[in-house]
Amino acid sequence: MPIPDLDAQTRLELEAAAFRRLVEHLRDRTDVQNIDMMNLAGFCRNCLARWFREAGALQGVTIADPDARELVYGMPYKEWQAKHQAPASDAQKAALAKSHPGH
Repeated sequence: MPIPDLDAQTRLELEAAAFRRLVEHLRDRTDVQNIDMMNLAGFCRNCLARWFREAGALQGVTIADPDARELVYGMPYKEWQAKHQAPASDAQKAALAKSHPGH
């Protein structure tokens, strides 16, 4: 079924709601490591924060990287890392090197 025609404001509100839902989901799924997201989907929480910051810049809004990350992580990035980030395995590192050379 095709998406119905939406006025610009309704579309904006739906997109914003979907973004908030994605952020909430990623905050809840602390078991999912960023390196696995990069290997499987080609983006991670840091990418999402960067995209948010870049979207702000396009609108003339300066958002510091730590602030954008805190929006996505729900806490300061260093705190999230200490609580939830596991050391990457050799297999994870190899997969990242293959899927994102130079990253």
